[in-house]
Order: sequence, then C-alpha cells, then structure tokens
Amino acid sequence: MYKPKTEKDIRCPLEYGLDIFGGKWKSRIICVLAEMKLLRYSELRGEMANITDAVLAATLKELIRDGIVIRKSYDEIPPKVEYSLSEKGRSVVPILQSICQWSGIYHQEDNENALRQCQKCDFHN
Repeated sequence: MYKPKTEKDIRCPLEYGLDIFGGKWKSRIICVLAEMKLLRYSELRGEMANITDAVLAATLKELIRDGIVIRKSYDEIPPKVEYSLSEKGRSVVPILQSICQWSGIYHQEDNENALRQCQKCDFHN
C-alpha cells in the first residue's frame, strides 16, 4: 500500500508535486476528469485502460486525500458517487500540459503510442 511522504521526507517543492500528481495513474485520472468534468466511478473506470478496480479506488483515495479530486456522494439507492477535479486539481492541468508538450518534443519515437493512450486529453495539442 502506498504511504505518503511526510513533511520531513520532502526536501523540495518538486518532490511534493511529484508525490501529488506523479505515478502511473494519477496524471491520467486528472486528465480524464479535466476533459469530462464530472464522472461516476463506472464512467471513470470506462475511460481508463488497463487499470484494476483496486488500483483505481486506491489512486482516487490518494487524490481525494491530497485535495486534487472531489468525491460527492448522494443519499440514494442505488448509491450514487461522482468525481470531479477540485480547484487545486484544475490548477495542475497546465503543468501536466507542459510536461506532455515537452515529452512530445523529446520522446518522438513513442509519441504516436502516447497519443493513443491519451485520447481524452488535449495535453498534446
């Protein structure tokens, strides 16, 4: 299980940022929510490729804990839960766009594969 870094473990602001939105799935979830605005769990799961339910649930939990994603549940039967980006989460989008643009320039050989993997975001444009 992922254990977040404590304040004393983080030596610079870059480490904080990478801890918050780094990793294999966090940036992809942010990308999908940035594009789609509001999704139920099953819809979000449908937009993700090759992620297990356990990993998606754990990653969402981390993003919620870090204030990047908002989870809104409704008192209904069947239960209804929606996910969206918080203001803090939306503020990450331009950073991820810049990383994607940089990657497109310096990693050309895999760029076509990256574009296929990132169909729901405009980061590469």
